[in-house]
Amino acid sequence: MGSIISQNPNKEPMTIEGYDLLVEEFKFLLETEKPKTAEEKLVAAAQGDRSENADYHAAKEKLRFIDKRLDYLNKMIQNSQIINPELHSHTRVSFGSTVTLCNIDTDEEEKYTLCGVLESEPEYGLISVHSPLARSMISKEVDDVFKIQLPKSTKEYEIVEITYINIFSLKKNIRTKVDFSFH
Repeated sequence: MGSIISQNPNKEPMTIEGYDLLVEEFKFLLETEKPKTAEEKLVAAAQGDRSENADYHAAKEKLRFIDKRLDYLNKMIQNSQIINPELHSHTRVSFGSTVTLCNIDTDEEEKYTLCGVLESEPEYGLISVHSPLARSMISKEVDDVFKIQLPKSTKEYEIVEITYINIFSLKKNIRTKVDFSFH
C-alpha cells in the first residue's frame, strides 16, 4: 500500500468522504457563492463611483478569494487518488492505518492515523501521509523500530499496534456549507 502512495507523487491520497467533501465545497462555491457575490458586485457597481465604493471593492475582493479557492479545489480534485483503507489488511502501516507508537526515550505511547493532507488534524493525531513521521512509518510492521530526524534531535519509536479506524469517525472538524462561505 505504501508503494501506491510513493508511485504517484503527483496524486493526493484521500478517502471517498474527503473527496466528496472537496466536490461539495467546489460545487457550493461555483453554483451558489460565486453567483451571489457576482450579483453583489453588480449591485454595488450600479451605485456609481467605484473608486470610493466599499461594497464594490469588498465584492471584487471576495470574488478573487472564491476564484483562488476554486482553482485550488479543482487541482486537488484532479490530482486526487481515492483510497479505501477498509480494503487493506493493515498488517503494515499504510494510508488509513491507526498506529500506536512507543517513544523509546520516554516509554510513552502516541497514536496517529495516516490520512490525506486535507483530512489531517495533527492536533487530534490525524497526520498527512506526506508528513515526515508518516513517511517514516509507511510499510513498517508491529515491533519495527524506526528513527525520525527532527530539527534539534532524533526520536526513536517502536510500532506497538496497527489497526484501522475510519478516518472521518476520528475527525473533530468536518467542514460544512457554513464553513465554505467567505464572510
